Amino acid sequence: EVQLVESGGGLVYTGGSLRLSCAASGFIVSQSAMSLLRQAPGKGLEWVSSMNAGGAITNYRDSVKDRFTISRDNAKNTLYLQMDKLKVEDTAVYYCAKASTKYIPSPEVIVAEPRRGQGTRVTVSS
Repeated sequence: EVQLVESGGGLVYTGGSLRLSCAASGFIVSQSAMSLLRQAPGKGLEWVSSMNAGGAITNYRDSVKDRFTISRDNAKNTLYLQMDKLKVEDTAVYYCAKASTKYIPSPEVIVAEPRRGQGTRVTVSS
């Protein structure tokens, strides 16, 4: 059974940093494309970042480029999202998701992916 457990969220102030973790079980993270999604209060789910199965390709939505970094520890079967220079607009519940492919799907497909964790809440305060 595929399970994804996010952790690492919390309350930070503008400009601060957090590192989110997504511990996977029931499959090997290095054999699937993996993504991070988020849902801000009162808004829909949006794609944030993805990594392909090989680990060589990473994509980011424009608003988080140069601030967020997706990475993976194969030995721990865990995906990470390092978030720096956080902004109030980064406030959201963050989810990780497993793709059914090794390549990174389109954001529309990623958002529709049902295999997600329970999420971890990030609140950025000014």
